[in-house]
Amino acid sequence: MQIGMVGLGKMGGRMAERLRRGGHEVVGYDRDPEVSDVSSLEELVERLRTPRTVWVMVPSGEPTRATIEALGEVLAPGDLLIDGGNSHYADDQKHGAALAAKGIGFVDCGVSGGVWGLENGYALMVGGDGADVERAMPIFETLKPESEDGFVHAGRIGAGHFAKMVHNGIEYGMMQAFAEGWELLEASDIVTDVPGAFKSWRQGTVIRSWLLDLMVRALEEDPALERLEGYAQDSGEGRWTVQAAVDLAVPLPVITAALYARFASRQDDSPAMKVVAALRNQFGGHAVTSKAGSAAKGADSPGADVVPPVEAAG
Repeated sequence: MQIGMVGLGKMGGRMAERLRRGGHEVVGYDRDPEVSDVSSLEELVERLRTPRTVWVMVPSGEPTRATIEALGEVLAPGDLLIDGGNSHYADDQKHGAALAAKGIGFVDCGVSGGVWGLENGYALMVGGDGADVERAMPIFETLKPESEDGFVHAGRIGAGHFAKMVHNGIEYGMMQAFAEGWELLEASDIVTDVPGAFKSWRQGTVIRSWLLDLMVRALEEDPALERLEGYAQDSGEGRWTVQAAVDLAVPLPVITAALYARFASRQDDSPAMKVVAALRNQFGGHAVTSKAGSAAKGADSPGADVVPPVEAAG
């Protein structure tokens, strides 16, 4: 099958290569001329036989919106556009409606697999009309892992990215659990082989998983994770998952806490903890730590004068 691939970065480039290995003809476009087969979206569309299928694999938000809008101007009725980036499901519904008005089909596809997908295959979560999904099945079959699992037509337009959003929210929670377990093991003076403990869990335990395998790999490269800074960015899906939970009144305490933990990781000095420290000092005379790192006297410090309690307002 012939397909146009827009965006040949870490994911898109490897996906294009997997498709080529699977016997498909891929015409790729990227802003980097070193990896692009054509010089523009217009040339990409001209190179494809009708009815065309174009897969967009660019960053979510404005880059995706601009790319889909531009393609909507040059594609023709009967063509099909697939958004494989990490778009918000509400954007999918807007894009689908705008393209449908021009007779162009639209499918949203959540993709998981990262840089390992070229060899292992990609998990695909798809939303869209059944006929459009069926038309693209040869592409999906090649991209997915070589097993019965790894693909779902999750529902109507938006369902693919909604499913991927929830997948990433679960990922947040799982990673946070491994992170907290590692920190607790490191803090203990009983466990002397923390990497070994994680490695022992890879067989025969209920938490064995690919994430655990990757954790073991990371610890083999840096046993105490000394080369890393405790800072974690979020790509947006965690926030969207929590917001969707608020909209639908679904409790997500684990995923929400994992998202907030990432926010906390970016603070050199937590403003909220300053308030907590100040209040503990005020009501109980508990010691506080100054900017210079020295502990101010409080009720927790030997020989300290207790700070007089603040009189409660009536």
